[in-house]
Amino acid sequence: MQTSLLEKYKATELGAKAENILRKCVHCGFCLATCPTYDLLGSELDSPRGRIYQIKQVLEGVEPSQKTQLHLDRCLTCRNCETTCPSGVEYGHLVDAGRAIVEESVPRSFAQRSLRKAMRTFLPYSNRIGPLVKLGQTFSGILPKTIKSHIPPRQQAGEWPAATHDRRMLVLDGCVQPSMAPAINASAARVLDRLNISLVKAPKAGCCGAVSFHLNAQEEGKNFAKANIDAWWPEIDAGAEAIVMTASGCGVFVKDYQDLLKDDPQYADKAKKITELCKDISEVIAEEEKNNPEIGKLKSDQAESLAFHPPCTLQHGQKQLGTTEALLQRLGFNLVPVKDAHFCCGSAGTYSITQKTLSQKLLTRKIASLLKNKPAKIATANIGCLLHLQSAAGNTPVVHWVQLVDESMPKTS
Repeated sequence: MQTSLLEKYKATELGAKAENILRKCVHCGFCLATCPTYDLLGSELDSPRGRIYQIKQVLEGVEPSQKTQLHLDRCLTCRNCETTCPSGVEYGHLVDAGRAIVEESVPRSFAQRSLRKAMRTFLPYSNRIGPLVKLGQTFSGILPKTIKSHIPPRQQAGEWPAATHDRRMLVLDGCVQPSMAPAINASAARVLDRLNISLVKAPKAGCCGAVSFHLNAQEEGKNFAKANIDAWWPEIDAGAEAIVMTASGCGVFVKDYQDLLKDDPQYADKAKKITELCKDISEVIAEEEKNNPEIGKLKSDQAESLAFHPPCTLQHGQKQLGTTEALLQRLGFNLVPVKDAHFCCGSAGTYSITQKTLSQKLLTRKIASLLKNKPAKIATANIGCLLHLQSAAGNTPVVHWVQLVDESMPKTS
């Protein structure tokens, strides 16, 4: 695609990045077939190709409007289009750049500004969101059904194994996961303990930065990334082999630290190392299958049927298409077919809050696909997807798949 960017954008990091990505797009339209919002709305402006064109117009001098902002806001950033694109267009990076540029020109309403500020004030901080979750759990019996369905039940994490092994890996606790689903990381620690790997936390690590970044507070998001790098670095210097992600949404963002901080002279090299070390828990276990004789301890005789929802951040963002499903099958789990598994569930970080109507339509369709073959449980790999699916799954439990591996392992004496 030919471009003619305004000089004021050519001179900026965002503009240069956007132009480089725009030039790869050949307008083939393959992305339309896999875009959830185009599928729902049928509008070219709510497709990747349409949004690419709108971003190009803004960069070439067309004044953006609230409609431009709305079409960009409606994008889930699921990156399904990247999986489909034959030209390798990095659409996720492009829409981030486009949103940031439009945000500077188009003022939001007071209600939108307040909502976004509230999300940035509470969601990235576990010590702030945690008390709110506990309050909701305490009074869930008297809350309206629409609110109650989004409050997870209290969960016991179980024992975290002592760090006694020579091999050590870091884990990101994240922001909402410690209060909403504390058993996930504890299960991952017990699973890796069976493989003679100690999983350890860096106490000062926090939110990956995705919440702020995708709400167009991009410098704030970068600051979260830098704080995590500082928190992890002593453990990396001490020989930590990997940074393990049990939330694929965090994983895709941390894997992007290299690009995010490539122009920062203080953090560029460290960010590159973080990107190299960052691995989804499925990648870690799949790699251990090759040469770790203890892998047999993870085998399951699980007879219950299981529907797996692969988060967009795992299959499209991290390009781990089918990795977890294949791993679960090799470990003995009985996976049922799920129609249109490539489509988003509608969670998409804060999307379920900012674009509730579209989010609920996607959720309804996804739940129908997951429950069609009557699985005993639904498994996924991201806290946001888990909570979103849980709100509509009825009596069918929704869990992180690593919890199932943990539960099915033979107990040690």
